[in-house]
Amino acid sequence: MSKTITIDPVTRIEGHSKITIQLDDDGRVADARFHVTQFRGFEKMTEGRPFHEMPSLTARICGICPVSHLVASAKTCDALLAVTVPRTARNLRRIMNLAQITQSHALSFFHLSSPDLVLGMDADPAQRHLFGVAQAAPQLARDGIALRKFGQQIIELLGGKRIHPSWIVPGGVSHPLSAEDRATILAMIPDALLRAQRTLDWYKGVFGQFDEEIRSFANFPTLFMGMVNPKGELSMYAGRIRIVNAVGEIVADQLEPATYQQWLAESVEPDSYLKSPYYKPMGYPNGIFRVGPLARMNIISRCGTEIADEEWAEFRMLQRGAVLSSFQYHYARLIEIIYCIERIRNLLNDPDILSDHVRSFAEPNAFEGVGMSEAPRGTLLHHYKIGKDGLITWVNMIIATGNNNLAMNKGVHQVAKHFIRGEKIQEGMLNRVEAVIRTFDPCLSCSTHAVGQMPLQIQLLAPDGAVLDEKFQG
Repeated sequence: MSKTITIDPVTRIEGHSKITIQLDDDGRVADARFHVTQFRGFEKMTEGRPFHEMPSLTARICGICPVSHLVASAKTCDALLAVTVPRTARNLRRIMNLAQITQSHALSFFHLSSPDLVLGMDADPAQRHLFGVAQAAPQLARDGIALRKFGQQIIELLGGKRIHPSWIVPGGVSHPLSAEDRATILAMIPDALLRAQRTLDWYKGVFGQFDEEIRSFANFPTLFMGMVNPKGELSMYAGRIRIVNAVGEIVADQLEPATYQQWLAESVEPDSYLKSPYYKPMGYPNGIFRVGPLARMNIISRCGTEIADEEWAEFRMLQRGAVLSSFQYHYARLIEIIYCIERIRNLLNDPDILSDHVRSFAEPNAFEGVGMSEAPRGTLLHHYKIGKDGLITWVNMIIATGNNNLAMNKGVHQVAKHFIRGEKIQEGMLNRVEAVIRTFDPCLSCSTHAVGQMPLQIQLLAPDGAVLDEKFQG
């Protein structure tokens, strides 16, 4: 008799979801699905609002990465105004986005995933949290807290507050950077860089202990997508899209974000509020792709900063072609923290960074606009249409976590097949099913526009749908 395991809610991720695992008559995994069970609907509720309100409105989608939506939305409004944003304003936006990525990556690696890496996948769940890490590896815990604080402090210095700053506006930013704040941020750089490098060195020393997880955590061929600059370097704020395949060959390059509907499509599954984007020329579901840190490390020709480039070269030695195991999202995330810190330093040393020319003003000059940037979890796109009165008539948002939906589902299936045996759920088995989702660092409040925390439920179901076993966390 077949059975189904349900994990509801999934824990140590940002949002609310569940996982169901269907077993066949022989007790082997026949299917596994990742369901996002929350809904918010910002695309609909913003209809009728003035377009210039969109950056502040859409930033409320998420308390973890509001800056990401702020950036993508402001860039969409820039397109509606048809203005050229001053160079200094573009660089200041870049700094805030890099600070956002740093603090979010620190949250994902240290607070959510490091308990598995420090204490083990089979450790007592009562101890498997950041406080447990602080006891077992106090320096690592201190570094994580400090790196998150580093990113948040920069956001606060630029935007006046750490969460939901309204400093990035259509046409630029609301006010220039002061010399005092520039000096404060530059003074924080050496310590942050030291902590990030120390953590990466630690990770490189321990990830070999997780060979079974590396082999089974969403380790399969897919496409990888992200933004690059004209040189093919890592670009978090502006650029065009590059897509590579599993052997590292470029499938498409320099795709203009505004033409996304020509090469990107979205599918909807009946058991989840999370959309499933795919690469249109390959169809659904063969057009499966991944975004985020792992994808960005796979698509670029180089990072573009000194230390990150050295680490990236070592990372690419992990595997010929693209690095396929989603376990190595952790590795890629740490390299990106180093890149962000170095890039912030370089931008602050630009002689024009203190210029007071930071905003362009105009009335709407277009009825449709698209804005794209790289969020911590991957490529983020906003697309608005407005009427002659400047009111929003239509919105579409393709969220980074949604871009990974097909891969997360396939990853859950792979790890469940590898670790689940029999009718009884073992805690370590459940944790590994959750951990494969954590590698992607999904933000489900963003992706489905929903309210709530991110707990986990796993159910084991019989072929007739009867619940044989069930676990709750969160």
